[in-house]
Amino acid sequence: MKKLLDLITEEMEQAFAKAGYDGKYARVTLSNRPDLCEYQCNGAMAAAKEYHKAPIMIADAVVEALEGTRILQDVQAVNPGFINLKVNAEFLSSYLNGMLEDERLGYEKTDAPETIMIDYGGPNVAKPLHVGHLRSAIIGESVKRIARFAGHRVIGDVHLGDWGLQMGLIITELKERKPGLGYFDEAYEGDYPEEAPFTIAELEEIYPTASGKSKEDASYKEAAMQATFQLQQGRRGYQALLKHILNVSVADLKRNYANLNVDFDLWKGESDVQPYIPDMVQEMRDKGYAHMSDGALVVDIREESDTKEVPPCMILKSDGASLYTTTDLATIVERMKLYHPDRIVYVVDKRQEMHFVQVFRCARKCGLVTEDTRLQFLGFGTMNGKDGKPFKTREGGVMRLQYLLSDINEEMLKKIQESRPMSEEEAEEIAKVVGLSAVKYGDLSNQASKDYIFDVDRFTSSEGNTGPYILYTVVRIKSILKKYGEQGGEAADARIMECENESEKALMRELARFNSVMENVYEELAPHKICAYIYDLANAFNRFYHETSILGTEEEARKHSRIRLLVLTRRVLETCMDLLGFEAPERM
Repeated sequence: MKKLLDLITEEMEQAFAKAGYDGKYARVTLSNRPDLCEYQCNGAMAAAKEYHKAPIMIADAVVEALEGTRILQDVQAVNPGFINLKVNAEFLSSYLNGMLEDERLGYEKTDAPETIMIDYGGPNVAKPLHVGHLRSAIIGESVKRIARFAGHRVIGDVHLGDWGLQMGLIITELKERKPGLGYFDEAYEGDYPEEAPFTIAELEEIYPTASGKSKEDASYKEAAMQATFQLQQGRRGYQALLKHILNVSVADLKRNYANLNVDFDLWKGESDVQPYIPDMVQEMRDKGYAHMSDGALVVDIREESDTKEVPPCMILKSDGASLYTTTDLATIVERMKLYHPDRIVYVVDKRQEMHFVQVFRCARKCGLVTEDTRLQFLGFGTMNGKDGKPFKTREGGVMRLQYLLSDINEEMLKKIQESRPMSEEEAEEIAKVVGLSAVKYGDLSNQASKDYIFDVDRFTSSEGNTGPYILYTVVRIKSILKKYGEQGGEAADARIMECENESEKALMRELARFNSVMENVYEELAPHKICAYIYDLANAFNRFYHETSILGTEEEARKHSRIRLLVLTRRVLETCMDLLGFEAPERM
C-alpha cells in the first residue's frame, strides 16, 4: 500500500499543477500545530520566489484547485501562505480497511532484497554475559528483525571471542589443576572424551583465576602464551580442549540469550577464520598493500580528506601474532566467500569506531569486498547507572546479565502481586514477560548512539513511556476483545466505519502512519523510532478508550466497526513489539 502521506502529497501535486505551479512545491508533512490541522503544506512560501507572487495568492489558488477532492477535507489557506489540511474521514477508514485486509498491514516488502549480515553479541567464551553485552544483543536482534520484515535475507552472527591469550590462560590453569588429563600428553594418540572435563561454573571460575595469576606471575603468563601459540599451531590436545570450551560456553550462552529472546543464525567465532589468515596476509604482501613498520606488518589507510589522524591498520605484530584487526578482516574474507553479503552491519560499542574505520578501509583497499558491498558501523552508547557512570553492582563490579534480569523480574513480580490476586506461578510467568519488555523498551527507546540511564524504577513503571505501559495497552485491548467474544460478538467481516469523534480519528491517523514509520525505521536502522511510534499509538488508543463507548455502543454496526479498529490496533502494536523483541501476556 502507498503511504497515506504520499497519497495526500500526490493530491497536492495535482492541485499545484492545476493551479499553474510546479508540483515540486506540493510536499506535505504532519502538522506541527495539531490544534489547527492534521497535515500542512508550506510549498506556496517557496513557490512565491519563483513566481513572484504573494504566497497567499498561490495558496488560495491551490485550495481552489482541490475542490472535489476525495482524500482531503477542511482545506484552508492561511496567511502568509500556509495550506492547512485534514484528511477525509471516509477515505481514512477505507485506508485502514486496506491495512486490515493485508497480512503485512500495508507495509510492502522491498522489490530489491539484499543479503545482509549483522554482527552482534560478541561475547567471549568461558565468561558469563554481563550488562556490557546487553545493548549489542537487543539492538542487533531488533535490527535483524527490522531488516527481515523489510524483505531482506538477514544472517545474524554472534561472532564469539574464542581465540587468543584467554584460551591459553584457561588451558594453563586447567593443566595445573588436572595435569593427568590426556589433553596435556603430546604422545597421546587415542580419542578424547566427548564430555568436557569441566562444567560451565568451573569454566567461569577458571578464567578469572588464571587471568589474575598471569598478572602476578611472569612464568605463568609465559606458559599461557606458549599454550596459546601451541593451540594456534594446531596442537591436537589443545584443539580438543578448545572444542570442549566452545561446546560448554555456547550451550550456556544460548540459554542466556534465549532469556533475552535473542538468537543467532551463526555461532561462529574468531577461531573459525584462522585458516583464512595466512593466505589473506600473503596476498596483502604480494600485492604491495602491506609493508613492515617497526617490525609489524601494516597497511596504510590514510586518506587525503582525513581531518584527524587515522593510524595504519596493523595486520601482524612484531612477533608475528595476529590481532583483532586481523581476525575481523579474515571474518570479512570468510563472509564474502560463504555468504556473499551485500551489506555487513556491525552493532558494536561506539568507542570502537576507529577500529572499524581501520578494518573497513583496509578491507576495501585490499579488495576483500566488492565495490558495492556496504560495511556499516552501528555504534551504540553506554548503559549508565543513576550516577551517570557505566552501570555497576553495588560493590562496584560489572554486573552479570542474569542478575540484572533477575532484579528486574523481582521488581515486576512485586508490582504484579500488589496490583491483583493471582497464583505465584502465573505471577512469576507474567513478571518475566513484562520484565523483558521493561529492559528491552527501556534500552531501545533511546537512540542507539546515545548513552542512557538504566533506571529500574522508571523502566518497570506502568505509566509513561515504558515497556509495561505498552503491554498494559495491548492487554486492555485483548480484554475488551475477549469480553466481546464471550458476549457472542462476531465482527470478522465488519468494516471500519467513518470516525464519530476526534479521538477516534486521531487513533485512525496514528494507525495509518505504520508503513511510513516502518520505511523510515529500516532506512535508518532505528528501533527507537518504533518505540516512539507505539508510544504515540498507545496514547491515542487510551484517549479513544476513555472518551468513546465501545462495547456499550447501541448501534451494532458501529460496535463492530470499533471492534475491528481494536483488532487493527492490536495487530500493529504486536507487530511492532515483535520487531523490538518482546510480547504481551494475556493479562497483567
